[in-house]
Amino acid sequence: MENKSLDSHPSSRIQDLGSEGKGEMWSFNKKLEQPTDLEDNRVKSLGHIQLQVISLAMVLNIAYRSLGVVYGDLGTSPLYVFHSTFPDGIQDIEDVVGAASLIVYTLALIPLIKYVFIVLQANDNGEGGTFALYSLICRHVKLHTIANQHPTDQKLTTYIRRPLNKTYWASRLTGRIEKSNFLQNLLLLLVLLGTCMVIGDGILTPAISVLSSVNGIKVSHPTLSQNVVVVMALLILVGVFSMQHIGTEKVAFLFAPIVLVWLLSIGSIGIYNIVKHDPTILRALSPHYIVRYFQRDARGPWSSLGGIVLSITGTEVMFADLGHFSVQSIQIAFTVLVFPCLLAAYLGQAAFLTQHPEKVSESFYRSIPAPIHWPIFVIAMFAAIVASQASISATFSIIKQAVALGCFPRVKLIYTSKNNSGQIYIPEINWILMVLCLVITGGFKNTAQIGNAYGIAVIAVMLVTTILMAIIMLIVWQSNFIFLLLFLAVFGTVELVYFSSVLFKVDSGGWVPLAIASAFLTIMYIWHYGSMKRHMYEKQNRISMGWILGLGPSLGLVRVPGIGLFYTELAHGVPSIFSHFITHLPAIHAVLVFICVKYLPVNTVPQEERFLIRRIGPKELYMFRCVARYGYVDLHKRDDDFECKFIESLESFIRWEAAAATTLSDRSDMNPFLARLPSMPGQLLLANQEDDDDQNSNSISISQEQYSSSRLHLLDSLPRRFQHYSNGNDFEEILAATTTTTTTATNTINKADNESSEDSGMMRLRLRLSRSHAQSEEEAAATAISIEDQLQFLQEAKGVGLVHIMGNTMVRARKDSIIPKRIVVNYGYAFLQRICRDSSETLHVPHESLLNVGMIYHV
Repeated sequence: MENKSLDSHPSSRIQDLGSEGKGEMWSFNKKLEQPTDLEDNRVKSLGHIQLQVISLAMVLNIAYRSLGVVYGDLGTSPLYVFHSTFPDGIQDIEDVVGAASLIVYTLALIPLIKYVFIVLQANDNGEGGTFALYSLICRHVKLHTIANQHPTDQKLTTYIRRPLNKTYWASRLTGRIEKSNFLQNLLLLLVLLGTCMVIGDGILTPAISVLSSVNGIKVSHPTLSQNVVVVMALLILVGVFSMQHIGTEKVAFLFAPIVLVWLLSIGSIGIYNIVKHDPTILRALSPHYIVRYFQRDARGPWSSLGGIVLSITGTEVMFADLGHFSVQSIQIAFTVLVFPCLLAAYLGQAAFLTQHPEKVSESFYRSIPAPIHWPIFVIAMFAAIVASQASISATFSIIKQAVALGCFPRVKLIYTSKNNSGQIYIPEINWILMVLCLVITGGFKNTAQIGNAYGIAVIAVMLVTTILMAIIMLIVWQSNFIFLLLFLAVFGTVELVYFSSVLFKVDSGGWVPLAIASAFLTIMYIWHYGSMKRHMYEKQNRISMGWILGLGPSLGLVRVPGIGLFYTELAHGVPSIFSHFITHLPAIHAVLVFICVKYLPVNTVPQEERFLIRRIGPKELYMFRCVARYGYVDLHKRDDDFECKFIESLESFIRWEAAAATTLSDRSDMNPFLARLPSMPGQLLLANQEDDDDQNSNSISISQEQYSSSRLHLLDSLPRRFQHYSNGNDFEEILAATTTTTTTATNTINKADNESSEDSGMMRLRLRLSRSHAQSEEEAAATAISIEDQLQFLQEAKGVGLVHIMGNTMVRARKDSIIPKRIVVNYGYAFLQRICRDSSETLHVPHESLLNVGMIYHV
């Protein structure tokens, strides 16, 4: 790799000229590269959101299928809640009633009211989860933590925003966030923290679910050692993680029946226990017993909250997996089936414990009637596996979203289903989760300590969701301020009380999720920080389009057959690494496309609006810019379909461009790039678009040798079908526009007036974007022929093949940077760059057509 300074590069002089008051070169560059507004309107007209009317039968079918994905974790929580609530045994029977009452109202308050009826409404076009909430905020608040934002993104059909008429409090909060880098970074850290806790959930859910279900074997074999039970659990966990690469498409149809049978079984057993052991347990439905529970001994009940919070584990999954189902289906499934079955199960166990308090460590399996013990044990095993699978899949999905938004190092994404884009497999993450899960299960060996760790992860995610929801309610929904305060007072207070309880169990296993979250949070923030610094460097050192058109004659570039896709993170301008590339390899492809794969803070981008294309310079140069836009749940899968769709979009743009030029000839931004070439060497005056005064124009000297070599070289580099225009005015105009600008790479830009240019015998030429309001029939025919030639040439270039040119940049901190920055960039970010997947792998670029360009960025 080579460190290339741009200070002495000709492009930097052009850039400096354009940056001062947006002068002549700025206007020139704006003319060279067409604006995206019209093209964005074109692709927007192609895209549309299909609103389907879903029948009741279809909603019920979706609700049934959601059981196997959404409710596995929540449904298996009765296996371990009472044991975690009373790890030291039950001291008073009334404590069982108080704990049961707490469980009932916790289930009603958090999953039912907060999530099912409030949080699910904050979906991002049907998508849920932490990043869905963050994307909603990003679309209503200008955040610098999201790179490559542009006003054209807001024209997407999926870029839904609320009206701009904000309330007083919404305006104040929006202004404070937009003006404060601290608040923006704090918001990002909050989102990353929630993401890390979800990852911890993916580690702890399989551990506690599988171990709790396997513990049921000790009911029939009391002498069985706990170590044997742990080994059995470890073997099952290894099997679960080892089968992830196969995917769940072939067995997913079994998940819903398993969970359905499980929920009906525990609900029926609960009703049986209520009737048999203690029908008066129904008094726990009164909140009065919660008050009495805390009045007897406040410290004991407060400590038991760490176990009671486990009754709502998996609640966040209802929101995170919303994209696979619908709001109505999840609401119906929870209110009609899941919630009643869970209430019956918990009340039934409580009724059993009022008669057998000494059996609290195995309360679930002990409460099962003996004849159906083994069938329930088998169902519990399968339900635990389904719950584990759901949490692992949710972890894969949220990491994919984090990678898309630049908040996680690049990883390999393997799609395990052709029909369902949500079913993915990430090898690196899978093995990390498996190792950590096995260590936690084998290390703790009991569900009580794992439950302490699990509680912190669960309640931390809920707190993050509550804070993000408060911001959305104020800025996006613009809810009544009193309603917002009520939301925070009720749910925020309850969750903070639970959080305070689980924090006091840090030394009893609660440190595990904190350690996991700290490690992943450090990785994610360092990666995001380094990526933003790299993007800012490219943005500040990007190359002007005028210099791009001057590369051919000045460096002896040749046009080689084929299509070159030069990948860049910039949606506007050309990265400095392109000049580094052509300096060492003075050749470009016959068709050159600067392509930017851009992820937006939306869930998906319709296929019709995927590619945003515009032309760079004259048509004969075949230089384009393409912005490939994706949402955070979209696929970027390299196959022939992607390349074909890209070429189709390019052809569609060429046809639309010609049609627009004919019908909208009075639009200056649609006119072709026209100029006239002087008959002898002279000066090219770049006129300011806003001021035609000669004194405000910049002149570029062109020598006889430079003029001749430029003209001849460009003529040879153009396609043969365009060379027959070389004796006419059309080609001379095209040649002038391209050849004269090339001298910006080797000549200084000096101020010149009319007299000095005439005395030196140099000619002056104005570049203008002008077109007559009416075309002759001959000109229209020539335009049509030109379109046919362009499309044919594009197909010929496609037949030769596509070459993917990608930057392989290394980021280093400047020598004058502070020590923490140097440590983060030179060691932390550099280490992550070395161990993460290459960008060509994440974009699924074939190695046989890949060309890497190395460069060092000093940020």
